[in-house]
Amino acid sequence: MALDLSNLDYRPCVGIMVLNRDGLIWLGRRSDAKAKLGDQGTWWQMPQGGIDSGEDTIAAAHRELYEETRIRSTELIAEHPEWLYYDLPAALVGHKWGGRYRGQKQKWFAMRFVGDDSEIDISPDDQEIEFDAWRWAPASEIMDLVVPFKADVYRSVIRTFGPLIGPSQAAHPDA
Repeated sequence: MALDLSNLDYRPCVGIMVLNRDGLIWLGRRSDAKAKLGDQGTWWQMPQGGIDSGEDTIAAAHRELYEETRIRSTELIAEHPEWLYYDLPAALVGHKWGGRYRGQKQKWFAMRFVGDDSEIDISPDDQEIEFDAWRWAPASEIMDLVVPFKADVYRSVIRTFGPLIGPSQAAHPDA
């Protein structure tokens, strides 16, 4: 019997496009993707995570970015004007987040990383490990690297924040 998605809501979440001084975008490779979905891609993504009850979206963005990467040295440069939505693949619906959500609604922020790469730590002792690798990537490569079911969200994020990236790194909006 198929799961009735009409009874499931979207989990409130934030996403962060972190840009370095060269206009490259921070990506982390999900450490759990192969176990949950099989080897269907490289499964890279930008930092993101849930909004705690009563938490402001920008506070959630700073908290999630720190928890996943230890990055604190940032300057907020933009907020996406809309909430963006994605649905989970059928294999994850009913299992992820206690089976309470069909996907996520995300508020995205662009932040400029003004620190040194040595600040970045994807294996902090006090947090669940989200990523097993990280890299800086040009916007033109993002759509080939990201988790496929989040592609529409990433396309919108790149289109909206593209002017902030810089002309040498910006992707075409139809990427």
